Order: sequence, then structure tokens, then C-alpha cells
Amino acid sequence: MNEQKRKIDYTVVCVNEFAQTHNIGVKEAFQYLFQFKGIEFIKENYEIEHTLSFETVLEDLLVLCKRNGGTI
Repeated sequence: MNEQKRKIDYTVVCVNEFAQTHNIGVKEAFQYLFQFKGIEFIKENYEIEHTLSFETVLEDLLVLCKRNGGTI
């Protein structure tokens, strides 16, 4: 599997986990993460974030999105 495919798969899993954790739909989770820079964060920090637990990654995403105006 190439690097780009791994990053896409990881991003999809992060969006799904975020949706499940916050009891929202996957589409809503993606839109929220995209709007408040969470998707960009995952892409830019993949090398580090994918080595962490999903719990930590979800906390990172929540903090980042709140800093960028998110309200979840």
C-alpha cells in the first residue's frame, strides 16, 4: 500500500471515530473537521498522529477545532 493510500485510510478512520465519539453522522463529522482545520491537521501531522492512540488523536482534533471556532 502506498503512502497516499495509507493517509487517506487513516483520515477516513479518524473521521469515523470522531463521528462515533461525538454521536454525529460521518458526513457531519467530515464537514466539521474540514471547516475547522482538522482534516488539514491530520494530513500535515500524519507521521506523528498515526503513531498515537485514537483517544489522543481525537483529543488533538477537538482542541484544534475549538481553537479554530468549532463548538463540539
